[in-house]
Order: sequence, then structure tokens, then C-alpha cells
Amino acid sequence: MPKKRGKSVSFDAMVKFFMRHYDIPTKKDVANLMTRIDRLETLIKSKSAPGKNKRSAKATFKRKEFGHTSSLTASDMVMKVIKKFEQGADFARIQAATGFGEKKLRNIIFRLNQAEKIERKRRGVYIAS
Repeated sequence: MPKKRGKSVSFDAMVKFFMRHYDIPTKKDVANLMTRIDRLETLIKSKSAPGKNKRSAKATFKRKEFGHTSSLTASDMVMKVIKKFEQGADFARIQAATGFGEKKLRNIIFRLNQAEKIERKRRGVYIAS
């Protein structure tokens, strides 16, 4: 019995099958990605363009408040704030006065407590030793 010959598969169909099966991007897909990346880059540039970031501006403002000296560290700033309040300074007051983020301030307070420079009067209230 003679063998039946099936339909011959075109080369283009075979290429399309492999591209779909193995998720190979086409030229059109790459072009779409490039336009999206360009849009994101322009968005990022437009957001960061107007001057310095907020954190550095806030930190320089607060340092001026403490009589900006080059040797003033973050721990020194926190100590100055705590020393201002004889009855003890709570976390919110220290954070408002220094402008530090919560995590940074908690780490500074922990280190000052370990060095026995401050004492915990009660939960969240600190006095200078």
C-alpha cells in the first residue's frame, strides 16, 4: 500500500509555531516594550526633576535648627532634643524635632540606651542620664 503524504508544512508556519511554543518575542513585541520603557523613563525624570529630594531638604532644615556644625551626628541631635525636656521626651516629640524616620530613630535610641547615655523613664519616654 502506498504511503499517504500529508500536507506539507510551510516554513513560515513552522517558525510561528516555534515562536509561540517557546515564547520568543517578535519585533513588534520588542518595539512595544521599548515604547513603554521610554514612557517610564520620562515619567521618572519628570518626578525627580524639580530640585532636591524631600528627605535631604528636611534634614538640612533641621540641622540649621541645631546650629549646623560638621561634627553634629544623628545621635548628637537626638541627645540634644532629649536634654531639652527635663521631664522626658516622648518618641513623637523626638521624631518631630529631628525629622528622622521611625526606624532610624528607634535604632539611635537603642544605641544611646545601650551606651547608657539615656534612660527609659517609661515606655516611649526618654531622659538624659
